[in-house]
Amino acid sequence: MEPILDVKQLTMDFGGLRALDKIDLDVRQGEIVALIGPNGAGKTTFFNCITGIYKPSAGDILITAAKDGKTERINGLKPNLVTERGLARTFQNIRLFQNMTVLENVMIGCHCRMKSGILGAVLRGISTRREEEAVVQKSYAILKKIGLEKYVNEFAKNLPYGAQRRLEIARAMATDPFMLLLDEPAAGMNPQETHQLDELILKIRETEGISILLIEHDMKLVMSLSDRIFVMDYGKKIAQGTPVEIRKNPAVIKAYLGEEIDA
Repeated sequence: MEPILDVKQLTMDFGGLRALDKIDLDVRQGEIVALIGPNGAGKTTFFNCITGIYKPSAGDILITAAKDGKTERINGLKPNLVTERGLARTFQNIRLFQNMTVLENVMIGCHCRMKSGILGAVLRGISTRREEEAVVQKSYAILKKIGLEKYVNEFAKNLPYGAQRRLEIARAMATDPFMLLLDEPAAGMNPQETHQLDELILKIRETEGISILLIEHDMKLVMSLSDRIFVMDYGKKIAQGTPVEIRKNPAVIKAYLGEEIDA
């Protein structure tokens, strides 16, 4: 199966520092792929290059749209254009609109797919009102899938921590992505919240057909979820393979895990 995300020789230099050194990584349709490594390995820099926050120094970032099968190079596209192409992400630190409701936060995610421009918003014609109603319905449906419908009118800042993390995923899903990039989604979660996250990610893959690339330090979560794992250290890819292969890889054990993982 051809990859829907194919990253080739991705390199990122900050002055004299090489943060990413010729990284190759691919994700296929329907896969859950994990990117792991010690703090400072370059994982978030990798995400920032893919999603347009950084323009890589060298290499290629290629995506293949499921609709028409065309492959496009997205190096250097602005983040909003990357989102429009079907890649949506969450961040290590929660980035919600804290003084807006849960529903409003998800509605914001729908904005990149809306057809009404500034003039439509000002004049508020029939087509604009219909589109706004459709956005509300779509946003509520996503919240129901994520299990947050009971919080629909709550301010985001009032949600439990785990629910805020799930809301970020809901907002990303509202952009109609073919792939979610989750940056440490289990960070700060208790065991019950992590278990719920595990179930949610599997549900998104199975019911929505969305591929997932995640950065995560919770090895139990990584090993239970992932089809394949890529391992980074000091900006280089040092291993890739299935969870079973990664668990027993001497280079990974030495660089990051310290010992075989009990999972």
